[in-house]
This record gives sequence, C-alpha cells and structure tokens, in this order.
Amino acid sequence: MKLAALFSAIALLIPAAACAQEKKPLSPPAKATGTVGNANITIDYSAPSMRGRKIFGGLVPYGKEWRTGANAATKLTTTGNIKIGDLSVPAGTYTVYTIPEEGSWTLIVNKQTGQWGTEYNSAQDLGRTKMTVTKISSPVETFHISLDGGKLTMEWADTEASVPITAE
Repeated sequence: MKLAALFSAIALLIPAAACAQEKKPLSPPAKATGTVGNANITIDYSAPSMRGRKIFGGLVPYGKEWRTGANAATKLTTTGNIKIGDLSVPAGTYTVYTIPEEGSWTLIVNKQTGQWGTEYNSAQDLGRTKMTVTKISSPVETFHISLDGGKLTMEWADTEASVPITAE
C-alpha cells in the first residue's frame, strides 16, 4: 500500500515538473553579432513579442527613451573603434537605448552598463545618432536586432530602423 502511494505521488509530480521546464520566458535572451573592419561587435538583448499589442506609439511611446528590447538593458560590446552613424564609439561595452518617432529614431549609446533596462541616465550618454526608419509590409512578431553588411538594423511590428556602422 505504501509503495502504491509513493508511485501515485511521483506520477503527480512528473507532469508538474515537465510543465515548469517547458515554460519559456516572454522575452527570451537574444544576440546579434557582426564584424566591421577589425572590430567584433556583439549586442545582447531580450526579444519581446507583439502578442496582439500596439507596439510603437502604444507599448513603446513615441518621443521617450526606450530600453530597446525588454528586461535588462541592451548591451553593445565592440573590440575595436567603430562609428555608428556619425557617432564615434571606442572599443568597450555600452548600453543601447533608442528614442522611437514615427519618421525617425535616435540611437543612444550610453556608458553606464549592467543596469536594468529602464534605469536610463542621460548624463552617462557617450552620444546619439539618427537612424533611418522604414515601414515594412509584413509585421515582425518578435523584436529582432541584426548586424549585417555594415549596418545595425532593428525590426519589430511594422517598423525597421537602421544605421550604418563603419570601422574607425
């Protein structure tokens, strides 16, 4: 009888443990990597999904600093000196924020690192540069950053924002 009770208890725990392991985060970690000249560039971020929400001008308000992803602050690391748009970025690790607008975005490279995404301190800005914004025809469900062909690109919902990256 005790053995049957033990097996029953184990049988009840197995499905609960399996469900707990299968649950994925709403905004999973993601990474973009690329090379410009001799600089290896990595951007670590969390990738939120639309999940039926209005993104730009809704969840992400226009005209305000955005953590550019979810959860912890988005981290940019470069092993060499680069230029993002018209902003010189020395080798090192930084935090990336953006200010989305309907027609253009501003990319912010901030010297403070390791903070939660909403802990923005403008006094720590290395600098800012404009991004080009285009509307895309097929909505992107999950926020995505890429570093391809000498360009930093961010896509989400019906918006693509990009800026050139060159070696310095």
